[in-house]
Amino acid sequence: MRKSFYTSRLIILGGFFICFGALSAQILPYQNSKLPVADRVKDLLGRMTLKEKIAQVKHTHSWELLSGQVLDPVKLKKTCDSTAWGFVEGFPLTGQSSKVYFHDVQEYMMTKTRLKIPIFTVAESLHGAVNEGATIFPQNIALGATFNPELARKKAGLTSDDLHYIGVNQVLAPCIDVVREPRWGRNEESYGEDPLLCGRMAVAEVKGYMSKGISPMLKHYGPHGAPLGGINLASVDCGTRDLREVFLKPFEMVCKETSIQAVMSSYNSWNRIPNSASKFLQTDILRGEFGFKGYVYSDWGVLNMLKKFHNTANSDEDAARMAMVSGLDVEASSNTFQSLIPLIERGEFDVAYLDTAVARVLAAKMRLGLFEDPYGSRFDATHFHSKASVALAKEIADESVILMKNEGNLLPLDVTKYKQIAVIGPNANQAQFGDYTWGKDNNDGVNPLKGIQNWVGKKAKVVYAQGCSLSSLDTFGFAEAVQTAKVSDIALVFVGTSSTAFVRSNKRVATSGEGIDLHDISLTGKQEELIKAIHKVGKPIVVVFVTGKPIAAPWVKAHIPAIVTQFYGGEEAGNSIADILFGAVNPSGKLNFSFPQSTGHLPCYYNYLTTDKGYYKVPGSYDKPGRDYVFASPDPLWAFGHGLSYTQFEYVSAKTDRQKYGLRDTIKVHAVVKNTGKRAGKEVVQVYVRDMISSIMTPVKQLRAFEKKEIQAGETLSYDLNVPVQDLYLTDDYGKRFVEPGVFEIQVAAASDDVKHKIYVGVGEYKETAGRSVEQDLKRYSGGSLITVTGVVRDVQAYLMEGVLVTNAAGTVLVKTGADGTYTIRVGELDALVFTKEGFQKHIVPVEGQKNINLRMNKE
Repeated sequence: MRKSFYTSRLIILGGFFICFGALSAQILPYQNSKLPVADRVKDLLGRMTLKEKIAQVKHTHSWELLSGQVLDPVKLKKTCDSTAWGFVEGFPLTGQSSKVYFHDVQEYMMTKTRLKIPIFTVAESLHGAVNEGATIFPQNIALGATFNPELARKKAGLTSDDLHYIGVNQVLAPCIDVVREPRWGRNEESYGEDPLLCGRMAVAEVKGYMSKGISPMLKHYGPHGAPLGGINLASVDCGTRDLREVFLKPFEMVCKETSIQAVMSSYNSWNRIPNSASKFLQTDILRGEFGFKGYVYSDWGVLNMLKKFHNTANSDEDAARMAMVSGLDVEASSNTFQSLIPLIERGEFDVAYLDTAVARVLAAKMRLGLFEDPYGSRFDATHFHSKASVALAKEIADESVILMKNEGNLLPLDVTKYKQIAVIGPNANQAQFGDYTWGKDNNDGVNPLKGIQNWVGKKAKVVYAQGCSLSSLDTFGFAEAVQTAKVSDIALVFVGTSSTAFVRSNKRVATSGEGIDLHDISLTGKQEELIKAIHKVGKPIVVVFVTGKPIAAPWVKAHIPAIVTQFYGGEEAGNSIADILFGAVNPSGKLNFSFPQSTGHLPCYYNYLTTDKGYYKVPGSYDKPGRDYVFASPDPLWAFGHGLSYTQFEYVSAKTDRQKYGLRDTIKVHAVVKNTGKRAGKEVVQVYVRDMISSIMTPVKQLRAFEKKEIQAGETLSYDLNVPVQDLYLTDDYGKRFVEPGVFEIQVAAASDDVKHKIYVGVGEYKETAGRSVEQDLKRYSGGSLITVTGVVRDVQAYLMEGVLVTNAAGTVLVKTGADGTYTIRVGELDALVFTKEGFQKHIVPVEGQKNINLRMNKE
């Protein structure tokens, strides 16, 4: 039996039973779980010294307590003495070392400190606990691509088993940032570019943790996911409407739908104020509008950054004062809050701010039940890296893979048709787990090559060539890769990105992850040249993007018949991609990020404003230059929501329950989908809404509901999705919301660019603005003596328009404008002229005897 470094369990238990009667008689109010939390907190605060209060809003860190993988009792005594601290982490530790370490630190707090306040034991668990040996789940970007919130809930639940085993009660997860900047290295930590998707996944994951007694922490609060230039920690430049409706929306959803106790502030700034020192964000919005009751925890070292990075504080005292007054409660990885003690003692800082912060931390510990059960004894702590968690990691990986293109139904592969299969590329024989994990090599999970070898067995020969690295400009392996493809029947090419491992040495060059930002989101190094070289061989080829972010690869889309995206798929990624390629699993992932054509096409997200993808609608090329980009279109390479299947789905019908709704109603959308293929598959029905006319500009469409179901071959299923009318709100300059009466277009879609049905509904009391149809209006005009009418047609910028069709009301007189935009037509003086040109709005002009009618036409 393991013996504690300062006492044995036997002695403690013996002492406990001897003293039990006396202790139970002397139980203090803050130790009484039957009292209201507010009363307990008030009692405990009244007993605390200033030093004890400061300790509750600070971390003691692993580097202060460890000697290698072991807790050092001398360091612990020196750091804590008789004072209970708020938080402790053990990031560098293995799972087995953590189990001992966290228990002994907690035991010290409960037996050797004056007030016996339990400590928050902290771990990162973005996609599994970061301590060696824990289950490595797919990264958040992969989880988002499943469009299946239930998997997020299950993942948090099974991650909690690993956390209880190692003794953790507070996790720095989930990361719920809406990300709109693909150059940024932290794309992989996000569920996607859409606020509803991020919010629904976040709510599910938070509930999964809380149901297992783990306190989750939302991060990173403040607008974070669109740093200028894609550079980590850079400021985010957005207006107040995008602030609330995009970047903060998932935080609002979680705060209002759960009893979340912890939020982490972000490093960066918005509106020239650091987010971690913003009263507007942390107090006015988070607490005042979202109703958050817990504590705000600083991202690591952020208070020092107020002095050294943001340059908004002149000293530790300034930084501490600024942060705490704004509503930040807990400091991690810096020591500025310590400077508040002399300020308070001199009467230069109101202790009420500190008391408020401490109260929030204590209340969270009480709500979690730590005072009654500091070791988490009520939870099963026997499961660590269980078979169930590995199976779930595989299930998430399976549902996250996106079939981007499948020309000629090359996929799935029939292994009996191939004698030799070439597996090529820098990501073929390398497991890629993503940042914020302990895994860093092929011993920690299954890479694609190993997965394919496992799947194929002796049915065919599998040969491998690296070809090139992810980052070097060296073509050292091209010749071997090309020769390997030549002697094989098919080439499977794995390219993409690589991430580091959290606080662990990693010699590989990273191209994704925290602080790993790219100026160009094309394939790095010589990867695209490798694909081109293999393509020239003339054998069938499949390209797999193994990546933590969107990739710009228009040549690949144009020339490669089958393309698959596998966002970092966790420890079972290799087995999962093999099952996808050979057809044991039917892909069902959908793009949670739009893929742009190039870095120059950024920003690239689907829910842009009506003005933001061009006016002229004349996409160009080098063969035929145009406008709205002379040599390109502003469209994405692949749009949000895109994802193919090995079967086919027919969207049979879609309807709403009625045509007009009150402001408090819910629009119920009923869609019918049939699997017309020969195998079962999962389909995500997506409901987008467009506000047709509004006093404030709204996006061209906004995801408002989605649902994923499995449909058997030949089966027809119904999807019932709800869109609350209140979610169709507009936001004024001061953040106040209101639903504006009008007409809304409900789009039932397979992807944001693949709308199957459109339904128009009315909301509130509004006037029908359409009035007569165009055809009815035209019947009003006819007759009168014939006159000659001439004129010039221009666009709104006065460019002469060639090829505009000019007819009379009946459409019987035809003429087109010339190169100089002019026209001449004979028409009745009581008739009307109708001007039409593709891409422009139709214009109807009554003649009314006029002999010269000039016109400016608007784009559609």
